[in-house]
Amino acid sequence: MMSGTRSRRANVGKGSAKARSAARPVTSHRAPATPLRLLLVAVGVGAIKLLHKDVSEIATNWIAAIRVDPDNRLVHGLIARLGLMNDHKLEELSVGSFFYATLLLTEGVGLWLKKRWAEYFTIIVTCSLIPLELYEIAKRVTFTRIAVLLVNVAIVWYLFAQLRKRPGGSS
Repeated sequence: MMSGTRSRRANVGKGSAKARSAARPVTSHRAPATPLRLLLVAVGVGAIKLLHKDVSEIATNWIAAIRVDPDNRLVHGLIARLGLMNDHKLEELSVGSFFYATLLLTEGVGLWLKKRWAEYFTIIVTCSLIPLELYEIAKRVTFTRIAVLLVNVAIVWYLFAQLRKRPGGSS
């Protein structure tokens, strides 16, 4: 008797499977971006800690500490690029990292709470990358850049189409 009561209670107010699937947010299948948020915060904090210091010298010390070949062309290129970092660029990197981490956190919390505004916010944030991709294509046209742009446009179109299929909510 107890199991029959429990199963009836479990089904009360749930509606059909189709109704339940229609009520789910469009992006509920999306994996949480927690590692990315943590990485962005770490980059922001690291950039602040590197203010008023010789970034390429610190990078060279780190590379020596982890025993990577400093004559490797990729490592050498990284050290050369880090040598161009000044305090203004580090501040920009820090602010940009914190800003983007805040955007991802806001988006993630909204999706987690199944708010409709978060679904629109996801589309807006994804669309915000398109001008940057167009800028990169304008600088130099490559197959990879065009492919990334097309994939991003397809993702935005898909998210928007899925959002339009569902009945609206006032959340």
